[in-house]
Amino acid sequence: MMHPAPTTITVAHRACVARDASSPRAVRDRARARRGARPASRTALASTSTQSHDGDGDADDDDGARARMSRRHALAATLSTTACAFTSLSTTTSLAHASGAVPVPDVAPASGALGALESQTVSIFARAAASAVNVVDLTVLSSSGNASANAGAIVAEGNGTGIVWDDEGRVVTNYHVIAGVLASIPPGRRANEVAKVTIQTDDGSRTFGASLVGASKEKDLVVLQINAPKELLKPVTLGTSEGAKVGQAVFAIGNPFGFDHTLTTGVISGLNRTIQTQAGSFVTGAIQCDAAINPGNSGGLLLDANGRLVGVNTAIFTPTGSSAGVGFAIPVDTVKSIVPQLIKNGQVILPSLNIVFGDAAIMRDLKIQLGSGALAHGFVGESNAAKAGVLSTRRGMGGITPGDVIIEIDGRKVSTEADVVDAIERKSVGDVVKIRVKRFASVGADVADMLYFDVQLAPSNAK
Repeated sequence: MMHPAPTTITVAHRACVARDASSPRAVRDRARARRGARPASRTALASTSTQSHDGDGDADDDDGARARMSRRHALAATLSTTACAFTSLSTTTSLAHASGAVPVPDVAPASGALGALESQTVSIFARAAASAVNVVDLTVLSSSGNASANAGAIVAEGNGTGIVWDDEGRVVTNYHVIAGVLASIPPGRRANEVAKVTIQTDDGSRTFGASLVGASKEKDLVVLQINAPKELLKPVTLGTSEGAKVGQAVFAIGNPFGFDHTLTTGVISGLNRTIQTQAGSFVTGAIQCDAAINPGNSGGLLLDANGRLVGVNTAIFTPTGSSAGVGFAIPVDTVKSIVPQLIKNGQVILPSLNIVFGDAAIMRDLKIQLGSGALAHGFVGESNAAKAGVLSTRRGMGGITPGDVIIEIDGRKVSTEADVVDAIERKSVGDVVKIRVKRFASVGADVADMLYFDVQLAPSNAK
């Protein structure tokens, strides 16, 4: 029900009537009425009619005067009508605002106060930003110089982010961030310096040389050591990735394209993803998020709404090389299990079957359906799986015979190599697992034998 409209129209009409009553024509009509004369408009009409019949010259003069007067009256009436229209518009607008018919938006306070969500985001960044540092591979510096490595939108491989792990100067980042310099170190030798680490301070930035503490190519993690004053070190607050939910808010801090301490926000898009690292190994249980992650974010922080570390940003899925809204982070629970080993031993000891699995091309050649299990194509060293009776792909008098296809580990179904890795890495070295395999007698065989083997897990890549 729209009550304001009739009131607006009525008042506007009254304003128009009031303006007409004060017009020059109205004043003259009232004066003639008091003298007993007819209104000017009627007199003019009557005189015109009379003038057409008598040809008196005086009447012609009177007729011209009356015609001019009539035109003046018409002009006065037009101006009165126009003024009435403006009065009506002004009155209508004023009443509409007064009655609430037209909503008026609230004006933001001049103080620039932040909303609750904005305040929370600002607080998270303020607390955690100091834990993010810039890490540059020494081979990048030696080939292009520090300035060009950080300039413009083109950033060389080896420029990434690191996380201050503790107040002893240990920094965690991805293996692939400094893979260039690590590949140049001869086996058995230890490099004094592998990277430069830059810390942002209240007074600017300070750069320190970083030595290698430990590295895990399989898990795409390294620990570096810098000799920085403790007052500059702001260790990250560790959270947990257990219990993470799809839809949960996350915040990424890193140095995309060399722009230090960049914050992006998003949500967890998926859990328990398996991603393949640049080294070719698998990281299981990865967190997928839609917060923008770009080159330079590698090794950076993925935080929860309380500013606690839930993951280490490590990879993106993209056809262009920049963020497409599909990023992946190593879950912090995995990082917490790997980093202490790297600090203590310089390497991580992972349980393994020490089997070399066949890739998709090999499985197609051997006519084994993709996704039906993991093909044992070979072994690494003295594999306990081989000792237990598992067979790999082999060539005999009758041709090539496919290796055993692992389809189950301790009752858990596995469809791919990544599934096998995930199941095994939940165990410890020395544990015995029961594996179930399908064994085909020849390439393309329709029927397979089902066999079980008990295998004791050994350190990864055991010789």
